[in-house]
Amino acid sequence: MEEKISEEKKTYRFGDKLKDVREKKHLTLKAVAKEAGVSESLVSQIEHNRVSPAIDTLLSLADALDINLEYLFEEYNQSRPVTIVRSGERRSMKEDDVAYEEVLAPSKKDGDHSIECYLITIPQGGHTHRGSYGHPGKEMGFIIEGKGKLVYEKSEHELLAGDSVSFSATSPHTIENTGSGILRALWIVTPAQRFV
Repeated sequence: MEEKISEEKKTYRFGDKLKDVREKKHLTLKAVAKEAGVSESLVSQIEHNRVSPAIDTLLSLADALDINLEYLFEEYNQSRPVTIVRSGERRSMKEDDVAYEEVLAPSKKDGDHSIECYLITIPQGGHTHRGSYGHPGKEMGFIIEGKGKLVYEKSEHELLAGDSVSFSATSPHTIENTGSGILRALWIVTPAQRFV
């Protein structure tokens, strides 16, 4: 059952977004109504914010317009957390002689969509270990300082300061310092592996 919107309680208005998407896709009210299995009149009332759609109606309209539900609800919760990791408060860990310093703390509630970011410092002749057997997800790195190489499966890729690299983490991979000083890199991994 569609709920009439009173002047006193206008908690959320989907109509503007639905109408905007429909018009940008050059679809008529009739075409959207038919695809969603509702009346043309109801779609018009929803677009003009005269009624608030029932959830099944909203889902049908979203499917008909190929709209991501996150887009429809993005303003529902205006208070989103901002996480700051202060330079003096970063978690760090060592793997033999390789140092990892957390830049972005992963959130456990993000599950498979969690992301972590850290600074890697690899001494001359050193290399990472954890990726030797691969793991789920993707990785992206940016070389800040030094010279190294990515050993990925059976191939080798030279990396210099300013270079970036990305790859599927499911295959075996290591980063080696092949330069004469330290190798420093900013690394992003999803889902998070090291600091969870």
